[in-house]
Amino acid sequence: MQYQFDVKGMTCGHCERAIVHAVRQVDTEALVKVDLPSGRVDVQSDKSREAIAAAIREEGYEVAQ
Repeated sequence: MQYQFDVKGMTCGHCERAIVHAVRQVDTEALVKVDLPSGRVDVQSDKSREAIAAAIREEGYEVAQ
């Protein structure tokens, strides 16, 4: 499945790495693309949208509904 998330609070490379790491904790095979200027995270994964969003939130970022 292809998911798109609007994520607030990402500002730098560390944020990008944290998001990628969080998503890959849920799905090691996930393809993750982070666009810092737009605040968008695109994820291709077989896991649920809710599980991925929860992992991003656990890193301290706000995921828009």
